[in-house]
Amino acid sequence: MPYYVSNMDRLEDALRRPAVWLLPVVVAAVQLAGSAGPRHRRDAVLHWVPLNWSGYLLLIAGPIALLLRTLYPYAVLWAVLAITVAYQAAGFGFGPIFISLIVAFLTAATVGSRWRSYPLPVLGWGVVVWLIPLLRGEDPPPALVSTGIAAWLTVLVAVAEGLRQRRAVVDARRQRKAAVAREAQSEQERQATQARLSIARELHDVLAHSLSMINVQSSVALELLDAHPERAGPALAAIKDASRQAISDVHSLVDALRTEQGPPTAPTPGIADLDGLVSAARATGLTVTTLVTGEPRALPAVIDVAAARIVQESLTNVVRHSTAEHAEVTITYGPDALEVTVENDGRPLNSAPSSGGSGITGMRERARALGGELAVRRYPGGGFSVSATLPVMNESSTST
Repeated sequence: MPYYVSNMDRLEDALRRPAVWLLPVVVAAVQLAGSAGPRHRRDAVLHWVPLNWSGYLLLIAGPIALLLRTLYPYAVLWAVLAITVAYQAAGFGFGPIFISLIVAFLTAATVGSRWRSYPLPVLGWGVVVWLIPLLRGEDPPPALVSTGIAAWLTVLVAVAEGLRQRRAVVDARRQRKAAVAREAQSEQERQATQARLSIARELHDVLAHSLSMINVQSSVALELLDAHPERAGPALAAIKDASRQAISDVHSLVDALRTEQGPPTAPTPGIADLDGLVSAARATGLTVTTLVTGEPRALPAVIDVAAARIVQESLTNVVRHSTAEHAEVTITYGPDALEVTVENDGRPLNSAPSSGGSGITGMRERARALGGELAVRRYPGGGFSVSATLPVMNESSTST
């Protein structure tokens, strides 16, 4: 039952299209008018059996079968071929009866296999020219007529091949269009995924850094309020500054994500402003020294932002996860790379692996996204270092 219902639905959908039912209607009209006309001519010397009800039934049976040609092309072709052979075998003669057969053949030859359709014209030629006259006890048609029929059948096969090639070109264009659409969709999904990862990294870098400093300063303020309340002021001031900076950074990040023209701007200072980058860490009591080697120069925005984030996140990890009292930030401007190194002299507060945590993961993703690499190292005697190498395309390399 489901199969029957499915086929009926397909048939109804096909018959709703004018191109499916209009052609059989035209073929039926031409076959009826063209087959009846020659028999009414006074000079007609045709030894054909007069048309009767069975002849008219065969004339309309072919067009009726053509209604199913888009759903069952081969079945319709064989059915129309049988109808045509029956019409000829009954002695009704030649005429427009072949139009249904031509339409059925072109449909099957266009959508199906050549080996299942192209041999049929040869078979039909043999049946019409030799088999039917032999069964009726008549002489075969003259050689000129047989040759003419063969020529028309050759033209028919050539037309079928042309339609087949045109259909192949149309299908290839449709497939290329679909492939381009799928590729565009995949690219959009990839860009959306990268955007989500970028947003996640930005939120982590902005909020984790500021909130970590607030957490550390809050602990310091709580301890000082009881024993040395006069010394709690700087810690509370650092909390105020860190919270204000966090609010400003979040607002800047949201504005950057909402922009529609140009790439988002990073809400953090660049690597050239090392004092601004390390000021929050210094406010916690951590002694941070900076060292710049090489010739400082303007960096691409993505390199500048990534380096700044790596410095901030590394110092945040030092404050949160180690007993360090001193950290050193080294920036090295090389000819084709920027190296960022953050070292500290403390021991870890827990036994977590040095490569764990979203901070190290985020920094490593940033470096890899820019074609660089990030390495972490824990020293046996105490201390920890984060070293990132970010390739920088300079003018000499671009000119070559």
